[in-house]
Amino acid sequence: MSDGVILAAENLTKEFKGFFAVEDVNLSVRRGQIHALIGPNGAGKTTCFNLLTKFLSPTRGKITYKGDDITSMSSADIARLGLVRSFQISAVFPHLTALENVRIALQRKRGDSFDFWRSQKVLSAFDDEARALLADVGLSEFETVNASDLSYGRKRALEIATTLALNPEMLLLDEPMAGMAQEDVERISALIKRISANRTILMVEHNLSVVASLSDTITVLARGKVLAEGDYATVSKDERVIEAYIGAGHG
Repeated sequence: MSDGVILAAENLTKEFKGFFAVEDVNLSVRRGQIHALIGPNGAGKTTCFNLLTKFLSPTRGKITYKGDDITSMSSADIARLGLVRSFQISAVFPHLTALENVRIALQRKRGDSFDFWRSQKVLSAFDDEARALLADVGLSEFETVNASDLSYGRKRALEIATTLALNPEMLLLDEPMAGMAQEDVERISALIKRISANRTILMVEHNLSVVASLSDTITVLARGKVLAEGDYATVSKDERVIEAYIGAGHG
């Protein structure tokens, strides 16, 4: 199972009035891996990610998920297939507790409306599952804390818990470490590693030390094209990659 391709892009291209933000990108994400998409500013990472998660439509090219063509599907439809983009799809309600936030995500997955008048027995079934998800992301002791009172890193962990409530087979993480203090970076890195045990993860990430420690495969983009691909040891020594980062003012 681990060597099969779960998500693939073929000649993926996005043109904006003559400017190619992404051009002829070929990408294969293998089942069970953590795959990172990196590159200097302006490389096309965000556009590529938006194409893969169907927040943008490609000018040309093809996207397949588990062998099925999803190029023309909506982001909501691919989420139902088990391909979920975290931090965009998951919504955290600031004035609800961590437990209530996860419970709402579980209700939404089942297609239930917010039936607050339902019997306590039914709601407690959600509570048990919600508590298990909070434990998975290290938030057990914060279940009664309002989301607005959580630290930035713990809010991100709660967002991951609400995403996991949708039971995704593949998670797409858009800069999960952005704006975090080092303590939170370490916590969320460990969390991503833990939840990757039975899932595939594709992430865009600027923090190269995180990429080095977590990723099985790294695809480097520059000027909208794939520049290099491989594990961190391979891509970090690639002259073209070094030149691209130095040329863009990155170390």
